[in-house]
Amino acid sequence: MEHSLPNISDIPGSKRWRKIEFLDKGWSADRKYCIKTDDSRRLVLRLADISQYEKKKTEYERMGLIYRLGMDMSQPVSFGTCDSGRLVFILLTWLEGESAEDTLSKFDTSKQYDWGASAGQILKKIHSISAPDNQLDWAARMIRKIETKISQYLDCGHIVPDDVRMMRYINNNLQHLENRPQTLQHGDFHPGNLIVTPENKLGIIDFNRMDFGDPWEEFVRVTTFTKTISIPFAVGQINQYFNRQPPESFFRVLALYSAIDAHFGIIWAIPFGQDEIARSLIRSKSVYEDYRGFETYIPVWYK
Repeated sequence: MEHSLPNISDIPGSKRWRKIEFLDKGWSADRKYCIKTDDSRRLVLRLADISQYEKKKTEYERMGLIYRLGMDMSQPVSFGTCDSGRLVFILLTWLEGESAEDTLSKFDTSKQYDWGASAGQILKKIHSISAPDNQLDWAARMIRKIETKISQYLDCGHIVPDDVRMMRYINNNLQHLENRPQTLQHGDFHPGNLIVTPENKLGIIDFNRMDFGDPWEEFVRVTTFTKTISIPFAVGQINQYFNRQPPESFFRVLALYSAIDAHFGIIWAIPFGQDEIARSLIRSKSVYEDYRGFETYIPVWYK
């Protein structure tokens, strides 16, 4: 599919860009481009409709907070409007390296575990940024979200196997949402958004789903996605985050979030077509089996 480039000449510094390539990767609604400058640097340009201005401004500011924590990531360069005010842009430095999703299989299980430990350290740094004091109570937010998902699921025209049993588990464990702390969340933390750099370090990209919420909710990507790429990585991420002593309460909370995602993940998949619906059902079945039909709160792959 061809993508016409909008007018970006009003972005400061754009006169020094000698090559612009569309990046057709990821699930973000942003249009993304790789920029090559006349001094051979590479940048990432993200464009969104001007209606997203406040959201993108917040995203840019939060990325600045995370960058100051001292981790390998794209550095925020500039933010503003372009295309005569029709678009909002975020300009970032390019993080060199390979996607961890594509790279992990090249390493033995011990090294995969070490990469997972590095991921756990990154996540812990992000979660060091606390939510504002006026943040709405987490349990109230989640219960409202679950109620919305139930309504959407009943209207979606698809059935997830074992949905009744998963819903029963969710209803019986809502108490684990009470009194949960809230921090900044990356929002989509998994190997597809992690980069193995040429310096043999782990970096992180794609912050467009950042929000404030329960830091342990962030681990749902481990049970639904990361473990399908590398179980040692998934285990390493959990262990390092908790200094090798994850508490029982963590697994109980994670099991609840995993049940919610397994039950309602299909709602997210439907707009992307039958292939993504099929993948969503496979993920749901896998999570259900990992928790032995939610008869256990520790997934069978965790050692």
